[in-house]
Amino acid sequence: MSLKTFQLNLSNLRPWLTLLAITWLLASLGLGWLVNSLLIIIGLLLLAPILIFFGFRFWLQYNLVTDQCPVCRYEFTGLKHSQLQCPNCGEQLMVQQGHFQRLTPEGTIDVTAVEVPSKSLSD
Repeated sequence: MSLKTFQLNLSNLRPWLTLLAITWLLASLGLGWLVNSLLIIIGLLLLAPILIFFGFRFWLQYNLVTDQCPVCRYEFTGLKHSQLQCPNCGEQLMVQQGHFQRLTPEGTIDVTAVEVPSKSLSD
């Protein structure tokens, strides 16, 4: 290993050695609490995005509902306890108890039509 190579390797370490020297100097002066608090702040800045990501994922998993529209049977996703519109038929829906329900004005009677075959009418 030549002297030139050693100097290049040492120049790459210079910022780290300076940081180590400042840390050692602060600790020897009784300011170790300052170094510890800076390390905690840096650690929190690194961990905060990870915690936010997993927290948001947990929230989505708990609050997203995937169901079919009761009118046209189109399957899509909505948030719990919210009002939304079916992207296929445009029906106003409400998410309740993990399922989509039609949002109708008070006093409206919802009727489900049943097809009766003609054969049974003649009997």
